[in-house]
Amino acid sequence: MKRTLSLLLTAALSLTLLAGCGPKPAASGSTSSAPGASSSQPDSSGASSSGQPAGSTSEPGDSNAASGPRLMVLSGPTGVGAAKLMADKDGISSVEVVTDNAEVQAALNNKSVDIAAIATNAAAVLSAKNEGSIQVLAINTLGVLYILEKGDTVHSMADLAGKTLYAPSNTKGANPEHILNHLLDGNGVDPSEVSIEWLTPQEITAKMTSSDAGICMLPVPAATALMVQDSAVREAVSLSDAWMDLEGSELPMGCVVARTEFIEEHPQEVEAFLTAYERSIEYMSDPANAADAAALVAEYGIAPNPKVAEKAIPQCSLTYIAGPEMRNILENYYSILFQVEPKSIGGGLPYDSFYYGLS
Repeated sequence: MKRTLSLLLTAALSLTLLAGCGPKPAASGSTSSAPGASSSQPDSSGASSSGQPAGSTSEPGDSNAASGPRLMVLSGPTGVGAAKLMADKDGISSVEVVTDNAEVQAALNNKSVDIAAIATNAAAVLSAKNEGSIQVLAINTLGVLYILEKGDTVHSMADLAGKTLYAPSNTKGANPEHILNHLLDGNGVDPSEVSIEWLTPQEITAKMTSSDAGICMLPVPAATALMVQDSAVREAVSLSDAWMDLEGSELPMGCVVARTEFIEEHPQEVEAFLTAYERSIEYMSDPANAADAAALVAEYGIAPNPKVAEKAIPQCSLTYIAGPEMRNILENYYSILFQVEPKSIGGGLPYDSFYYGLS
């Protein structure tokens, strides 16, 4: 994984305040169109938020830069890549695991954390609401949504026409629904042709396991847990693959961000963190470390148990993409979401200053 970040560029950022950091209008020309109206994107693992090794004891705005930044991650795929770093306390002073993007946004707003793993659209929304208060450092997670089937009738997005699909109720109006509708449209299926039943993950599991046939959309690790529980349930379509086939680009769903104030005041600590973070992602992604990585993910409450974690990690699409490549992928993604539902990214495309080391 290539990291094209420059310490010199970061140091230069500290000489000036960022200006004009609100959302900018989207460029015309996108062919995307689908209904929906929410800016949230859940990153749910079904695990509790109590699985955290340490909480920050610093007062809001009082970073212990000598020991590294205070880190917050989401349970589920967005937090998986940080598990090794969390265990080693490598490049950080404290860490907290939470279950909702809103908790991360609030912590960044009140300066109780310095760096956080968060959904990519939630990062754009926060930047738009708070005039460039954060910058995105790297993409850490690509697509983690899957269409699962108990049966053998669905092998592409087009096959969903006329079918009933169970989907998590907390994704209704959120990015997973926008992504689903965009992929249906792009594959010649009007979203109205798919009957969606919005259910809790527990209800989806009950429906799938108690019947002879069924189709659902779930994120990892919930998707993995269902397939572990019922071996007759199979992966029918990876929405990441479907997105790549349609758009010719990656589906970036998770990222790591930092408060702009912290970046400007402590550029060396940011760079040290990124080095450690990239190393952590490499460790968690290495099949040779599968058992140990799964144990860490379960220990921190990022996945429900080691068995599910070991099967889920390869499906988490862990990555480390920074610099111009990060910006290109995110801008493409944000442009599509803007056409689908502008509110999902805060009303407009982020300004250049949103992208760390590139403004």
